[in-house]
Amino acid sequence: MSPVLSPASADAAVVRRRPALLGVSLGYFMVLLDTTVLSVAEPDLARSLHGTLAGLQWAVTGYTVVFGALLLSAGAAADRYGAHRVFRAGIAAFGVASLLSAAAPDLWTLVALRAVLGAAAAACVPASMAVIARLHPEPAERARAVATWAATSGAALVAGPLAGGALVGLAGWRAIFLINVPLAVVVLALVAGRSVHCPRGTRAIDWPAQLLACAAMGLLTDALIALGGGSGVHAAGSAAGAAAAGAAFTVRERGSRAPVIAPAVLRAPGMPAALATGAAVNFVMTGVLFVLPLVFRQTLGLTAFQTGLAFLPMTLPFAFNPLITGRIVARTGPRRPVLAGLGLLTAGGLLFGVVLRGGASYPPLVAGLLCTGFGVSFALPALATMVVAAAPDGTAGAAGGLLGAVRQFGATLGVAVMGAFASVGGGSRDPAYALFLAAAVCAAVLLLTPRAAARRTP
Repeated sequence: MSPVLSPASADAAVVRRRPALLGVSLGYFMVLLDTTVLSVAEPDLARSLHGTLAGLQWAVTGYTVVFGALLLSAGAAADRYGAHRVFRAGIAAFGVASLLSAAAPDLWTLVALRAVLGAAAAACVPASMAVIARLHPEPAERARAVATWAATSGAALVAGPLAGGALVGLAGWRAIFLINVPLAVVVLALVAGRSVHCPRGTRAIDWPAQLLACAAMGLLTDALIALGGGSGVHAAGSAAGAAAAGAAFTVRERGSRAPVIAPAVLRAPGMPAALATGAAVNFVMTGVLFVLPLVFRQTLGLTAFQTGLAFLPMTLPFAFNPLITGRIVARTGPRRPVLAGLGLLTAGGLLFGVVLRGGASYPPLVAGLLCTGFGVSFALPALATMVVAAAPDGTAGAAGGLLGAVRQFGATLGVAVMGAFASVGGGSRDPAYALFLAAAVCAAVLLLTPRAAARRTP
């Protein structure tokens, strides 16, 4: 039995743990920052490394493919080897891979290094939650600590395009990777104490199944990118490989004693609808962040920093609206914010498409950016609550990891599919159709998601 601390001793213990909590939160900030910071660097990256549209798509999706696939087992790895070890290893790998990315001599080397960054990010996220639970065993303290940790996601999404634009404007695209190196050093220093130590576990990990999941996601992404580029033979080959890897994954999962995806989670009422919604939200958000910087640069003539500023109507709601959403969810449940978010994302896609078809100018795009920002920040926090509430007892962690993986898969598809309508160097493709597609995806999920299932979650 742990000793009962006086209020003064308890407060002192919380103060001593603050540096570690700050380090864990800063590590999460760094990981999320890398999901958006590259968006405003796309034109500079294409010009510097003579990249094609497919190369730019892979520079973004190389990160999200590996990140999303490895999230499925990263929590199990943290439990097996000790969350503090996995978190520190992930942060160290992230710093080293960022330094190498800044020195990448060509685009495809950068793509490979972005995949390494995705693996490092996957190691950090579930492990950081386990470290927080270790630091703050009391429920009330833990809730405040998780709120601090989660608040960094909004800050990262706001800072990503803005910081990326400023860094690209000052020193080119390589600077957006160099900034991660001192951040990683600071994080490692803050989490160096024994207070973050977590015990090893005995949870099994099916690594062959995990590799098959990565292969299936990577090959499917390659097929979509090749199809968008007009390479039918390449697309067909990659699609066949994705189908084979997916089939092998399914067979492996059925006979595994440690399945990557817990069957009980998938069978939970309302879970398929919630997962489809999470994929759709990230499909739109990441696709917009890929397509619009190219429009801003090529059509409106904005600099990288101006592009970062132009995204503020979309990213600022991420910083404060989740707090409002949390209060709404506590009062009415998650269904209404999720449906409102999907409706706003549908409206945003339609507004973007209409404006771009009529001759792009920035002021009319602001309404679409606001709809997108509020739509994402209404839907995602409510979805997290919906998934945890729908998960069977003892599977909340697995359900959260599955939601994260599905969201990253949606992000990957958003860049691969919506990017097929974009162009590098002022090509003839019309990006308006990409935004109409975003609206159609959200409208389909909004109309086809069984509302009765959503009502079953509190």
